[in-house]
Amino acid sequence: MIAYLILVHRYPEQFKRLFKAIYHPLNHYLVHIDKNSGAALADDIQEFLSEYPNARMLKPQKALWGGYSLVNIELRGMAQLLEENSAWTHFINLSGQDFPLKTQEFIRQFLGKHPEREYILAANQRDIRPDTMHRVLDICFEFGSRIFRPKLSRKFLEGVTPHIGTQWMIVSRRFCEFVCIAKAARRYKRFYRNSFIADEGFFQTVMMNNDCHGQIVQDDLRLIDWIPDGDIKLRPRTFTSADTKHLIASHHLFARKFDATEDDVVLRDIERHLQAVPAVFRQPQAQPAVLC
Repeated sequence: MIAYLILVHRYPEQFKRLFKAIYHPLNHYLVHIDKNSGAALADDIQEFLSEYPNARMLKPQKALWGGYSLVNIELRGMAQLLEENSAWTHFINLSGQDFPLKTQEFIRQFLGKHPEREYILAANQRDIRPDTMHRVLDICFEFGSRIFRPKLSRKFLEGVTPHIGTQWMIVSRRFCEFVCIAKAARRYKRFYRNSFIADEGFFQTVMMNNDCHGQIVQDDLRLIDWIPDGDIKLRPRTFTSADTKHLIASHHLFARKFDATEDDVVLRDIERHLQAVPAVFRQPQAQPAVLC
């Protein structure tokens, strides 16, 4: 069984298409609506989910890019999923603008064959991305709808190697239990609470510095085309129908991001492809090869 946490802040109709594409009656689903998005969006999705007994809403919280609130939402989601269901083995986080590239049958069988693997990108931050060390060494405060960075520096956690990756992951129940419950995880939470863009480093750093996980696969299984967005970050390019063949041919399980208001054809093409895949061809054919 898979436990999904889906983070939504706009486009309710696109979210519904995503949900239907990843739905399976034996999975468990938790949806978080950014509190900044307003009650109308939350009410719409709540009504939609009422037809699905294995889907719940996570209490809304304001989500601020760059702030620890994004990590906190993930942790709250993991904790609620752990409490509500004891059968799931894998946790997958998605945004409302993601979409699957494989059938749910494929994804369930793929993960079932590799129950102890963690699919996450986690690079040594000091060695691979030294330009981002200021994110963890310079204190950052999230207050209301703003990020404050008062140019106060600190040392990193003693005896810990910082790691960095993306927000997206497919991880084991074992790891979720550790990061949510274990006393050893508390100091990471305290430290990263005052870090910038903590959602791209917190989970990686906890995993890579503790014996709380299975075999780590350096692949988050997301097809994302990162492009520059200002001086401090990259952003995912929005896929269009020109990308359809590349998307369908990918080994990745999911892709982001999509915007149906800009190009709905690419989503319809993927939906038709998933619906047309014969069951005989839904067995996993490939898997990431880079392990650590």
